[in-house]
Amino acid sequence: MQYPNICRAQFVARPNRFVARVLRDGTEETVHVKNTGRCRELLVPGATVYLTEGDNPNRKTRYDLVAVEKGPLLVNLDSQAPNKVFAEWARAGNFRPGLTLLRPETVWGNSRFDFYWEAADGRKGFVEVKGVTLEENGHARFPDAPTLRGVKHLEELALCRREGYEAAVCFVLQMAGMVDFAPNDATHPAFGAALRRAAAEGVQVLAVECTVTPDSLALCRPVPVKL
Repeated sequence: MQYPNICRAQFVARPNRFVARVLRDGTEETVHVKNTGRCRELLVPGATVYLTEGDNPNRKTRYDLVAVEKGPLLVNLDSQAPNKVFAEWARAGNFRPGLTLLRPETVWGNSRFDFYWEAADGRKGFVEVKGVTLEENGHARFPDAPTLRGVKHLEELALCRREGYEAAVCFVLQMAGMVDFAPNDATHPAFGAALRRAAAEGVQVLAVECTVTPDSLALCRPVPVKL
């Protein structure tokens, strides 16, 4: 996926989870942050960030903050991007061979999954996609804050598996060069426990890192998952 009209700025502060103050060409601007997560280790004063200019003249903010430099690492922060790049990756034949259908936002029972898929050989299943922006010494971790919603998604995927569907959770690492991926047990041990239970019930756990530039994002390489 591509972002139009990218420009560079320096992060100043984040008054709330929706907006940030940045310096662009020496002028302070209020911009929309496309990620409501904490991102405390990323959005630090002075950090170089990248903005994309919106095309809606009625918006309160002119720019969206979509990426940040963390030392030599460039991290995409757009929380809407993982589903988009997963869909591109899957439709290019990288998820399941012979894919004939990839439908987003599909309701099954009391659940709504990111994707439902079917393949030419009759296989079918559900996928949940999780964006990952937390990195510790080259190791990707999720979540960066407790997520009861994430635990619920894993339990629902396990239920799908019991009903005969294939089920997978794909962690999209919004950065490159990761050694591996693991659940962040220190922050939310219940999520790690739920992920291990889901895996034991046959839910596939994938972690795929991205090629990241200031104006693009694309899934590129699976990394080892350490449960």
